[in-house]
Amino acid sequence: MPKTMFAFAWLCAGLLFAVWAEAAEPKLVGHWPFRGDVRDHSGNDLKATAKEVNLEVAGPAKEPRGAAGFNGRASRIDVAEAPQLGHGEFSLSLWANTDANLGDSVGDLLSRYDPATRTGFHLGLYNHGGVTNSQSNSRQLHFGIDQGKLEPAFKDHGRVGNAVYVFALCVHDGHLYASTCHAGAGEAGRVFRFEGGDHWKDLGSPDKANAISAMAVHNGRLFVASSKYRLAGSALAESENKNFGGKIFELGDNDQWIARGALPPETEAVASLVVFRGKLYAASLYRPAGFYVYENETWMACATPGKRVEALTVFNDALYGTSYDEGSVFRFDGEKWEHLGTLPDATQTYGFAIHRGELYVSEWPKAHVFRLSDGKWVDTGKLGQELEAMPLLVYNGKMYGGTLPSAEVYRYDGDMNWAKIGVLDTTDTKYRRAWSMAVHQGRLFTGTLPSGHVLSIEAGRNVTSDHELKPGWHHLAAIRAADRLRLFVDGKQVAESAPFSSQDFDLTTSAPLQIGFGAQNYFRGDLSDVRLYQGALSAEQVLELAKKAP
Repeated sequence: MPKTMFAFAWLCAGLLFAVWAEAAEPKLVGHWPFRGDVRDHSGNDLKATAKEVNLEVAGPAKEPRGAAGFNGRASRIDVAEAPQLGHGEFSLSLWANTDANLGDSVGDLLSRYDPATRTGFHLGLYNHGGVTNSQSNSRQLHFGIDQGKLEPAFKDHGRVGNAVYVFALCVHDGHLYASTCHAGAGEAGRVFRFEGGDHWKDLGSPDKANAISAMAVHNGRLFVASSKYRLAGSALAESENKNFGGKIFELGDNDQWIARGALPPETEAVASLVVFRGKLYAASLYRPAGFYVYENETWMACATPGKRVEALTVFNDALYGTSYDEGSVFRFDGEKWEHLGTLPDATQTYGFAIHRGELYVSEWPKAHVFRLSDGKWVDTGKLGQELEAMPLLVYNGKMYGGTLPSAEVYRYDGDMNWAKIGVLDTTDTKYRRAWSMAVHQGRLFTGTLPSGHVLSIEAGRNVTSDHELKPGWHHLAAIRAADRLRLFVDGKQVAESAPFSSQDFDLTTSAPLQIGFGAQNYFRGDLSDVRLYQGALSAEQVLELAKKAP
């Protein structure tokens, strides 16, 4: 080859490499420092519309007017003309501040999602209470993308021991825990830890009763509660184990169970556990109605609404309870209860979810789900031909619900529309339940009765940090790389998704970019230095952003 042609070829190759390198470098396409305004500082002049946002908040470095405050009820910022993300890599970077002892869920940080086509992304903190006996997720960071993709079938993770009932699922300290009910005369309720595939580590029986019925994370520790569950309520033969429950335990170091007191002796079973304003609460499953708070290592009786409260969740500075005594919902402000009305044709209420900033509840005997809107219960439709809608949980943009008698799972598609996505238990018996739910390792897990199996499914592609995000300021980053999602907290990678093909997820949508709002709830806390990049930030670039508190 002549020298001139050789030099020209090298010049072209160099130019191509330079173009590639420039294209590969992440480009800042949206930047909201929140320095007393909501202006975009990326150079693109993206117009943002703010609602009830406090722009007088100090930032991570205590700089005055260095952050935006979001009230958890109506605060949000909409960016109508944000750049399209398509099939490409992108990165999200921000500083977030949350308080301890909230009387609310934390909510969503950033989202851009069209629920009609199930297209877009979400970044937020999962707080799922009242699912159905437990607080299944607490302050766990989630990042998900979707283009209407759903796995064709649930993955079976096997039977949990020889359980007939997976009463509760709860994510704690990076692991998924399942609590169970057993039918044998000499068997007691147990707790298991998921170890992948169909493997479960048996952590033993904290108590002598036949069920461990509820779980919640309090002060960074896993708490569980015991019950003498009446299996006849699920049309099964009663257990010969006559031991009462009503006791609470903490999982200590080396997987040892520590007794943390008991409800009054007449308490046969514990319906649920939940943390509200930094305190742990418990409710009785059977009569007499009882509601208790854990203070000074003692369970203290609180007022009841005159009815049993069962599923418990926290929303908008109050604790909400369902009831098996009537088709009602009750609200607790920390001292007294308020009756919020009875659902049409319902005789029992079951589970809660917070979806797009509103409270939803499920019921028996019509298997409808209702939304609380302006103080009134609005019917959002029936789950197939089922009799009972039970757990509700929001996952990657959509709300899901489980049922009886066919142990089906449905996805809420808006208005009155529920789409069946699976049948989880085909045991030949009168009642089958899809009863407990949690999000773990980016997947939606569900526990069943009477097979005692746990199954999971993934919608789109997701990554979760299965540890509680501690209160205070943190730098958070979420990255869609070429073939996987990554999450970073304070400059360190904390989770990575399963791989995927970039061609499977085109995120082009006319939906606005939303700051402080999404499929779960309005964000409760402060945000600063929100950035959107086209391209994937490197670990080194994320660390540099985390070092520079604004």
